[in-house]
Amino acid sequence: MAAMSLDSSGETNGPYVERDREAWAELAASTPMTLDEETLSRLRGMNDPTSLQEVIEVYLPLTRLMSEYFRHFGDLYRSTNDFLRLSVGRTPFVIGVAGSVAVGKSTTARLLKELLSRWPHHPHVELLTTDGFLFPNAELERRGALHRKGFPESYDRRALLRFVMDVKSGKPSVTAPVYSHLSYDIVPDRRIVVNQPDILIVEGLNVLQPARQRADGTTSLAVSDFFDFSVYVDASTEDIRTWFLQRFSTLRDTAFRDPGSYFRRFAAMSQDEALAYAGNIWDTINGPNLVTNILPTRGRATAIMRKGTNHDVRWVRIRKV
Repeated sequence: MAAMSLDSSGETNGPYVERDREAWAELAASTPMTLDEETLSRLRGMNDPTSLQEVIEVYLPLTRLMSEYFRHFGDLYRSTNDFLRLSVGRTPFVIGVAGSVAVGKSTTARLLKELLSRWPHHPHVELLTTDGFLFPNAELERRGALHRKGFPESYDRRALLRFVMDVKSGKPSVTAPVYSHLSYDIVPDRRIVVNQPDILIVEGLNVLQPARQRADGTTSLAVSDFFDFSVYVDASTEDIRTWFLQRFSTLRDTAFRDPGSYFRRFAAMSQDEALAYAGNIWDTINGPNLVTNILPTRGRATAIMRKGTNHDVRWVRIRKV
């Protein structure tokens, strides 16, 4: 998405309003901070330096805005029920969180869940990562697509869409598959259960993908059609590549050494060999996926959070309404 210029009043000339870090932080100056360092430490992703100050200045304003959306969503629900003379329960408010591998979207999603659950009137917040909807490795191998894991075609998009539709429709109990990063595969016979949350957060690489066109020219539904708010976690491609290499290096010294790890063989590599291999993974898989499939969806988000070299959020853009 091309850069947007600001006019003299500080507003953007495009569909977004942009606020730098300082101006954004002022929007929640009176909002009480309810998160402590111990909780934040539990929520951070690997090599993620997100601080309590970052939570105060970036995530509190964002969740405050989300709470406004949630409140007005309730007003619309009541008005629609009155107009249609219906008496049906309110359906969950669904938030999408998108961005590249290693950009920190998982930390963002976990922070949003924790903070939103502490706001009044919507304590039941669930988080789903779309990794559980990746096809099993055996199926990806059958399709010749194991090397394209993370690309849109590596997901069971119909099952993911059905899951979100069922939750959004107010179905009492909906289940989803479980993915193991240790075994790098779907865990057989395990499911997670989502029971009518007030808010559902759906986090994944491709959650903002638009609907696909069918062979007959019609378009199908997309998961993003059921989002009430969405966040894209953004950074320069060069920074994300660096963070990916740093994370791979850390995993080589930690999780990859687990005997049950799919990546156990990388633990025996030298540091230089491991980084060269990780660089190749980025250059042939994650980088092209970002440029071709993920980054083009950025402009579809309600909010864009732009990070700097040190993972600190520099500015936030909010889509005008």
